[in-house]
Amino acid sequence: MSNLFDNRAKEWDNNPVHFKRSDAIAEAILNNIPLNNKMRALEYGAGTGILSNILKDKLKEIALMDNSGEMIKMIREKICHQKINNFIPIKFDLEHEDYHGNHFDFIFSQMVMHHVPNVPLIIKKLFNITNSKGYIAIADLYPEDGSFHRYSFNGHLGFDPDELKEILYEIGYSNVSYNKCFELEKEIEPGILKIYPIFLITGQKK
Repeated sequence: MSNLFDNRAKEWDNNPVHFKRSDAIAEAILNNIPLNNKMRALEYGAGTGILSNILKDKLKEIALMDNSGEMIKMIREKICHQKINNFIPIKFDLEHEDYHGNHFDFIFSQMVMHHVPNVPLIIKKLFNITNSKGYIAIADLYPEDGSFHRYSFNGHLGFDPDELKEILYEIGYSNVSYNKCFELEKEIEPGILKIYPIFLITGQKK
């Protein structure tokens, strides 16, 4: 998967939908989680850091983790050009390694989990690096018919948020809830548009 996103990194920010989607997800996060400027956060699968860039003034520090070296390179360029002083880019493959760095008060991701083969394993790893009373927020697709990805795709065709809610509870999160936060309009064939709803699910570590 990292090779795919390496190839797309330089063009990623050219798509205005990525910004519109992140704006909506950020608004949903702010409506559901009491962020403050003492919190250390982690964006898992950060890409070029669009969502983190929106939330950065609400948090003390954000670690941006991605297994794509080119995405991390784009984040480093943003840090330099925008003089961002609270981003920590981390190239790391959490699917195949255990992270032994700092723990976090808030962990979030957008449109990442449908690429992850073993979602419960990743959520458990994120749980393990979340501080007590810390929060998680995951934004992703509702179940879809496979038309969302134009290339050969072996990931999840969205998620039933009720099933994901049960996974979060089983791992140890409490106060789990979800709601629709965005509708993504995408051209799946020339002249044919389709709407893909996206949910945000949140929880808190006991």
